[in-house]
Amino acid sequence: MPTVISWQQIALRLVLALIASFLIGYDRDEHGKTSGIRTIMLVCLAATLAMLQANLLMNSTGKASDSFVVLDLMRLPLGILSGIGFIGAGAILRRDGLVHGLTTAATLWFVTVLGLLFGGGQLALAMTATAISLFILWFLKRVEKCLPTHRSGTLHLELANVETPSTALEETELRSLFHSAGYTVSSWTTQYIGAALSSLTCELRWPSSGAGESSTPPAIRKLASSTSVASLTWKS
Repeated sequence: MPTVISWQQIALRLVLALIASFLIGYDRDEHGKTSGIRTIMLVCLAATLAMLQANLLMNSTGKASDSFVVLDLMRLPLGILSGIGFIGAGAILRRDGLVHGLTTAATLWFVTVLGLLFGGGQLALAMTATAISLFILWFLKRVEKCLPTHRSGTLHLELANVETPSTALEETELRSLFHSAGYTVSSWTTQYIGAALSSLTCELRWPSSGAGESSTPPAIRKLASSTSVASLTWKS
């Protein structure tokens, strides 16, 4: 990092940082994330300015050798990196047992480092990192949709014909139905009234391609139409 930088170099670093953060922020906006273009650009710009400030102060004469005050210029960008953790933590949410926002938090942390690179004048490294990040966020997102994965859902059944156990569904029938449809049962909670099964709550897992939109699987919809089922609740 040079000790003296011109206003032309400062302008170049700022413009490149804004372009890179705009492209990354556009990806977040395109997918409806809370941290979109403006948030990503402001975070990157703040990191760039912090590094530019440290760069400009490098040319100062500093303190006398016997002074008790020491000018540690790198504390400024390091403080920026630590502070971004609070914003990243705010982007992470836990809802319905699932953690959301990890990619957004990682993106915020990444553009902070990107801003430090631009501000420090490592333009080739910063532009290479921008290209890699766009590859990860855009291309790998589409590859991820084609990869096999496992999905899960919680099923709650209220069964009819409890008074006539001969016509009511049994646990073995339900397990056989789930297994034949390709589901794996990971939890199983039942309630009985007398000898008849009254209600069932279970968690089902099944293989799937990609991360498509959540919907009720066909086998579950077919089960809901059974006369032995009073009500069915599906949560995925």
